Amino acid sequence: MIFDSYEAFRAANFTPKVCILGSGPAGTTIARKLGAAGIPVVVLEAGSREFSDDSQDFYRGSTVGDPYFDLDITRLRFLGGSSNHWAGWCRVLDKQDFEPKAWAPDTGWPISRADIEPYLNEVHDILELPDFRPDVSISDDIRWVQLIKSPAVRFGEKFADELDKSENIAVVLNTYATELAGDGRRVTGARLWSNGQDAGSFTADYFIVCTGGLENSRLLLWSNQRSNGGVVPNAAALGRYWMEHPTFEGGNAILADYSEFEVDATNEAFFSPTLAAMERLKIMNFGIRLIETPYAGIKSLVADLACTAPDMAEWVAYQLSQNLRCAAQLYVAWEQAPQASNQIELSKTDVDHAGVPRIELHWRKSEMEYRTLLEGLRLFGTTLVEKNLGRVRIADWIVNGGDYPTNEELAGHHHMGGTRMGTDVTKSVVDANSKVHGMDNLYVGGSSVFCTSGECNPTTTITALACRLGDHLSKVITV
Repeated sequence: MIFDSYEAFRAANFTPKVCILGSGPAGTTIARKLGAAGIPVVVLEAGSREFSDDSQDFYRGSTVGDPYFDLDITRLRFLGGSSNHWAGWCRVLDKQDFEPKAWAPDTGWPISRADIEPYLNEVHDILELPDFRPDVSISDDIRWVQLIKSPAVRFGEKFADELDKSENIAVVLNTYATELAGDGRRVTGARLWSNGQDAGSFTADYFIVCTGGLENSRLLLWSNQRSNGGVVPNAAALGRYWMEHPTFEGGNAILADYSEFEVDATNEAFFSPTLAAMERLKIMNFGIRLIETPYAGIKSLVADLACTAPDMAEWVAYQLSQNLRCAAQLYVAWEQAPQASNQIELSKTDVDHAGVPRIELHWRKSEMEYRTLLEGLRLFGTTLVEKNLGRVRIADWIVNGGDYPTNEELAGHHHMGGTRMGTDVTKSVVDANSKVHGMDNLYVGGSSVFCTSGECNPTTTITALACRLGDHLSKVITV
C-alpha cells in the first residue's frame, strides 16, 4: 500500500508493529524482508514519488573544512532515496576492511565479512548483479578487482508495484519524522510533519532509522537534544567518525599492452592494494581506476615525459618502436581513516521549514589520506615497472605536496559513519545487530553504521547489511 499523505494512511486503519524512516536501499530492503515474514510495517518517506525543489530544500546545510558538495545536491529526498542518482557501481567491502588496522586508530568492525556473505545472493537479485569474480593477483602488492556496473536499480521504481500491492507494508509519502521521543530505554513515539504541516505523533513497537548517511545523525542528534538523552543514551560518538571517499585524477600511465588487464564493458580496469602492502606502507585501502586514453593523446604525453621523466620516456619510445602503445588516465578513490573530529552537528542558527536544525558538516582530509593517495600511486607504478607492463606518471600536485584541486570530482557522494557500529559505547552508536546501545526498540540502517569505508561504493554493502538486519528482526519480532 502506498499513501500520498499521513491522513490517507490513518484512514486505512493499518496498524504496523515496525516503523521505518526512509525508503532508500536500506529502508526498502528491510521493509520487504519484514513484510515477507508477515510483520506489518510502515515506511515513512519524507518526499513524494518524484523529485521536487521544495522537498530538496529540507536538505540544505553547510560544510566546515575541506571543499565539499552542497548538501542538498549530494543526496535525494523522494521515493527510493539516493538510489535515484546512484551510478550502479557495485562491490562489497573486502574482508580486510572489517578488520582492525594497528596503524589506523578506531578501525575494525564488531562483525566480519563472513557475517554478510549469506545475504549476497539476495543482494545480487535486488541489485540485478552477476556473481562477483575473485580478485586476481598482479603482484605481491596490487590486485585486479572487479567493480560491477549494474543497471543502477532505482528502488522507488523497481519495487513500487510490489510495495503498493503488499498487505503487510504501507508506504506513506510526504511524511517526515521530525523527531523521536524516548525514555532512555525505548522510543515512545515520533513527531511527524506531512504535506507541509504538523501531523501529530505516531507510535509503533519498533523504529528503524534509514534516512541516509547524513540525516540519520541529524534526526538522532535533534531527538536526543529534545528528549534530554532519551533516544541515544550513549551519545559520545553520535554524529562522529563521518567518512567519504576522496576521489581525484592521480596521473597517467603508458602501457605496453592494454589487454594485459581484464576490462569491463566501458574498457576500464580497477586495482586495489593487498593487506600486506597497506600494512607495510601504513596506508588505507584505495581503488585505482584505469581508463584508456585515445591514441591521439599519446603524442603530447610522450613529449611531456621526455622533459619531465626521461627514464620513463626512454621505455615509452622503445615500446612505441614495437608498435605497442596505449595511454591511460588514473583516477583514485580511497578510504578515509575514521576520525572523531569529522562529524555532523546541528546548526545553531538555521532550521528547515519544520523547525528542525539543519546540518553543519565538519569534514577534513588528514595526512593519512594524502599519504594513501601518493603511496598508492607509487605502489601501482612500481608494480607496472617490475612486471614490465608500463610506466606511471603521478600528477605534479600530488608529488609536490600541493593542495587538492577544487575542479575535480572531490569525493564519491558516499556518506558513511555518524552512527557507527561497535562494542565500545564511547566510540559507537549501534551494536553488531544495528540496535542503538541501551535502547530496546531502536535500530539504524544504511551506511551511517559503517565503522570504516573501504575503497568501494557502499550500496552493495548497505543492501547486504539491510538484508541481515531484516532477517534478524524477523526472528526477534513476534506478530
